Amino acid sequence: MSTRNLEKIFAPKRIAVVGASDDPGSVGQTVLRNLIGSGFAGVVYPVNLKRESVMGIAAYPSLKEIPKQVDLAVIATPAQTVPDLIEECGQAGILGVIVISAGFKEIGEEGRLLEEEILKRARPYGVRIIGPNCLGVIAPRMRLNASFAASMPQPGNLALISQSGALCTAILDWSAREGVGFSYFVSIGDMVDVDFGDLIDYFGADPQTRAIILYIESLTNVRKFMSAARAFARTKPIVVVKSGRFPEAAKAAASHTGALAGEDLVYDAAFQRAGIVRVEEIEDLFDCAEIVAKQRNPKGPRLAIITNAGGPGVMATDGLLTYRGKLAELSPETMERLNGVLPPFWSHGNPVDILGDAPPERYAKALEVVLQDKAVDGVLVVLTPQAMTDPTGVARQVIQVAKESTKPVLAAWMGGESVAEGIELLNKMGVPTYSTPEQAAKTFSYMYSYTRNLELLYETPKDIRVDFALDRKRVKEIFDLIMMEGRELLSETISKSLLETYGIPVAKPYPARTPEEAIALAERIGYPVVLKLLSPQISHKSDVGGVLLDLHSAEAVRKGFQEIVDRARRAEPKAQIEGVTVQKMIRAENGYEVILGAKKDPTFGAVILFGMGGIAAEVFQDRAVGLPPLNERLAQRLIESTRSYRVLKGFRGRPPVNLDLLKEILIRFSYLVVDYPEIEEMDINPLLISPEGAWALDARVLIDKEALAYGVKPYSHLAIRPYPEELVQRTKTKDGAPLTLRPIKPEDEPLWHKMLATFSEETIRFRFFYHIGEITHEFATRYCFIDYEREVAIVAELEEGGERKLIGVGRLTSEPNQEEAELAVVVGDPWQGRGVGTLLTDYCLEIARRRGVKRVFAEMLPDNERIIAMLRRRGFQMELAEDVVKGVKALED
Repeated sequence: MSTRNLEKIFAPKRIAVVGASDDPGSVGQTVLRNLIGSGFAGVVYPVNLKRESVMGIAAYPSLKEIPKQVDLAVIATPAQTVPDLIEECGQAGILGVIVISAGFKEIGEEGRLLEEEILKRARPYGVRIIGPNCLGVIAPRMRLNASFAASMPQPGNLALISQSGALCTAILDWSAREGVGFSYFVSIGDMVDVDFGDLIDYFGADPQTRAIILYIESLTNVRKFMSAARAFARTKPIVVVKSGRFPEAAKAAASHTGALAGEDLVYDAAFQRAGIVRVEEIEDLFDCAEIVAKQRNPKGPRLAIITNAGGPGVMATDGLLTYRGKLAELSPETMERLNGVLPPFWSHGNPVDILGDAPPERYAKALEVVLQDKAVDGVLVVLTPQAMTDPTGVARQVIQVAKESTKPVLAAWMGGESVAEGIELLNKMGVPTYSTPEQAAKTFSYMYSYTRNLELLYETPKDIRVDFALDRKRVKEIFDLIMMEGRELLSETISKSLLETYGIPVAKPYPARTPEEAIALAERIGYPVVLKLLSPQISHKSDVGGVLLDLHSAEAVRKGFQEIVDRARRAEPKAQIEGVTVQKMIRAENGYEVILGAKKDPTFGAVILFGMGGIAAEVFQDRAVGLPPLNERLAQRLIESTRSYRVLKGFRGRPPVNLDLLKEILIRFSYLVVDYPEIEEMDINPLLISPEGAWALDARVLIDKEALAYGVKPYSHLAIRPYPEELVQRTKTKDGAPLTLRPIKPEDEPLWHKMLATFSEETIRFRFFYHIGEITHEFATRYCFIDYEREVAIVAELEEGGERKLIGVGRLTSEPNQEEAELAVVVGDPWQGRGVGTLLTDYCLEIARRRGVKRVFAEMLPDNERIIAMLRRRGFQMELAEDVVKGVKALED
């Protein structure tokens, strides 16, 4: 449903307060007083069955008695009355509701059932609900205070959405003291209907909102949340505080991945993937939101520090390194230039200590020189008030230099009254100020985190062609039968067979029930060999002494077989011991053991883990988590996020491992995770990776029995919709040339650029309505990096002279509610007239029908006669509006 009817809540003209009261201190009285006392220009109707008037305003016994059409109802009555009131709202055409009442799921099962009933009553009418159990909504520009908060914040450009009502009141007090303003202020409560995803979509499209701030305790409908955040992260920075960073203890897990991929780590991965900045403290929310909305973000993590005292420079450095920033290393040229403008006793390094007697001009010269260094991504200017310091004069100089730079400049003016004028001047002119250098350095690190997360969204991946020897659908049918056998933990043999079908190299295990079978297998494989316990009940074989390495003889195998069986029986008397598996002992010079795993997170569904492997994986805790599906860039980032990466890329004379192969294995593993919602947890531990190759030495797969028994909707276990392979279609052009219609992907950017190079000026004008200059990566991301949840771009691909070419694109862009979509089609000039545009148009309309879109529209220039005629033949109704022809087609169910 998304943003549908939300304007009734955030821009109402008439409001009813159900439960309005004269009782001092009651919620009904406070809400009514706030609405009529804050300057709201609309009409407010009290609703109270027992009173003729409330606070001197005529009251109505019920919503249906109100003579005018009401947009928003604010309900502050007992929880049991709310379902009937929602029904009454629907019947009265009131499509916006804020339920302030408590007594719902927070009290247990009875309250949860009440919430279900509320939603059931609201849906047939399209009623949208904020709450229940919330503080309410404030829209300062409208002077709308539909809450029981004590004050109205000043208007601003930050939208705040919080799950905690108590925290909202604290933030209101804090913002009044700090002079922070809001475009909207929303206490979202239990989110029975409207959730974070809906509000990000709504505020993302609001021109008065420059950044969005979230306080999250938990999430529902994570795919909607991720889709909305990814849609607006570049244009509207989203900053979040997530509570519950340190749960008391992790549950016992059947795999290393289950133990290593904790809840908070998964939230971190999701925020990064969505382009969201996560901060640690409430105060950081506003520091970060203000600066990322106003300042140019740094292109890298390298900060230079200019200070008139050594101690604060050290403090800034500590803060920077704590939050994974880097101290910029000044170039020899910069050092030489600084020597020319600074006294002999300056620090000769970064931090640049320009000494306590520094006048404003010295600050300006140092800042100018340092900003020009290519190895510097941003500058922090620190001032401590000393006898000869002119804080206001320095502020003026910093402002002048900062204006001319494309790099962010931050300021820490330390002190009180003596620096107040300088701070006010810096803030007024858009240079952010901080009371401590640590806070400034921390904010700079958050700024770079935002830059890095956006890069993660929009970096063009290498096109690693991942082909499969077998049909994945057929393979899945076979493994579904194996899973149905009822074992919760698949054997190592079956687990590795599954990996092997996805092209992941394995050290193949062979089961042996007796010592004689084990010896025969060892002699067939060739010594040395590895023996491992074979038991469906024992997941971690090493914990019970169930692994023996490097066995060189039949006698060693015989003895080892008995040792493993005896140890397992002593450790787990009730376990079923089926024997051992025998596999080749693999040695790899300059090889390293890593772990690759997956698990189903209760909130975000399937997640992928990568890190240092082996039996010490849980001890060293060197791991990174990502959300599938993965491409080459995402796989690279996952590897880079571990401390082990320094070793894997080559360290102290040892060669790097085959990183391209490792990335390919991660991508193949991601395909497996996407295809199998029945997998609860999965480990490859260890995966041995070397310069020459890779081998999965051990593997285990834990089955989700509930998913297996009841079935699951494809991809419902994923927070991000994967590449829609089901939309790949083979066809032919009018003259019989083979053509593939398929969704675009980020890897297509180079081919997309080549296609645009074939467009004439007229084709460009017809498609974009204006002349486009240089086609940058930033421009291309809008067209090649799409969210398949809300947009589809179908490219027409053919092969000419052994070269793959994109020759046309059809694009469907939906509103968040998916009811309406815009169609755009373009074909490169060399291929026009061959029926490609017709094929793309018809296929896009077919996809729109499949997705439940009710109406498709297209906008064209009046002289684009060919496309207008083609759409007319397909039933589009045309009308001319402001020099643009708009065609509209209703799609039948």
